[in-house]
Amino acid sequence: MRSRVLLSLLTVVALLLAACGGNSKPNKGDVIVYVAVPLSGFQANGGQTVLGGVRLAAEEINRSGGLLGYRVVVRPLDDESDDDVAVSQVDNIKQAIAAGDKVIGVIGHLNSGQTIAAMALYKDMPFVVITPTASEQSLTQKGYANFFRVNANDSVQANIAAGFLVNDLSARRVAVLHNDTEYGQGLAASLVKDLQDHGATIAVNLQVAEGQSNYTKEVQRLQQSQADAVFYAGYEIEAPYLREALVNARLNLPFLASDGAFLGATIDESNGTAEGMYVSAFAPSPSNVADAKWFEAYQAVEYRNPDTYSVNGYVAMQALAGAIKDSNSFDRDSVAKALRGNAIDTLLGNLKFQSDGDLVDPKIWIYQVKNDEFTQIK
Repeated sequence: MRSRVLLSLLTVVALLLAACGGNSKPNKGDVIVYVAVPLSGFQANGGQTVLGGVRLAAEEINRSGGLLGYRVVVRPLDDESDDDVAVSQVDNIKQAIAAGDKVIGVIGHLNSGQTIAAMALYKDMPFVVITPTASEQSLTQKGYANFFRVNANDSVQANIAAGFLVNDLSARRVAVLHNDTEYGQGLAASLVKDLQDHGATIAVNLQVAEGQSNYTKEVQRLQQSQADAVFYAGYEIEAPYLREALVNARLNLPFLASDGAFLGATIDESNGTAEGMYVSAFAPSPSNVADAKWFEAYQAVEYRNPDTYSVNGYVAMQALAGAIKDSNSFDRDSVAKALRGNAIDTLLGNLKFQSDGDLVDPKIWIYQVKNDEFTQIK
């Protein structure tokens, strides 16, 4: 009788531990998640913030028993913000699969150009791809069965940005500048259309080079344009220098930069001129969604503070893991089906995906630089 009671108690305890995740360690082997982002060169900081978010999520998953009993191993791939490099790095994944490694996903790329280039190969490979930040619209219009993104696309951002410029900043003549990447060109084109739909006039539409730092000619064109606001579609490697050039020329117009500039470098590299500028973002700052324990956990894994894209990387890993758990499988099609069919619990709430891989209810946040920090205003 005592043996039966003891056995019943042990069974209850085991069930409770299992329900809570217990202290079990993954023991079935390793599964591999590649994080394909720039880790060197001029956009290394952006890529490293994504990688940090993925690493933290994987660490938490492993502490709670892993994925279906497997330990999640995160492998970084440096695409150097270059399309050709991104494509060449896919060979590393192919070699790993050929060697018997269990590759279950790629989180990447940071930029739309590298994502577009690499998806030509990823589409035929046995894993799901989740981009944390690539927003070019056509990515989810190509019929990829294994592609998803946890951020809003350019169409959503353009519509929100146009409304903010016209309705909140009372802009009527907007100068639109963009860099020469697929991302910058696509977002600017969408914004021009949405601004016109809102009744605004395009004062001037200028393209600059990716990584450009001198804006003497552009400032002259802006001075002649009679614009009453400026929108910039590009990255943190250009936005602070454009902002500084405008302020130094005493063109103190309302200035809204796109999500590509939503990094601390935009403030740090502006030589004190970022104050007051606006940035649109498709993920909130970590300080707006995460608590002190999350920050401490991130610092323990990365030995640095999180930046804005840390949230995107973290959420992308959560989405992949959630779909694997829901489907109870690592099979690509089963995981993709779970992503499309289920609400996945993440740091940003429950995420649902459309059949094309875009979010069901994508969000855009608006921030303003106040006291050298991004402050959410909308």
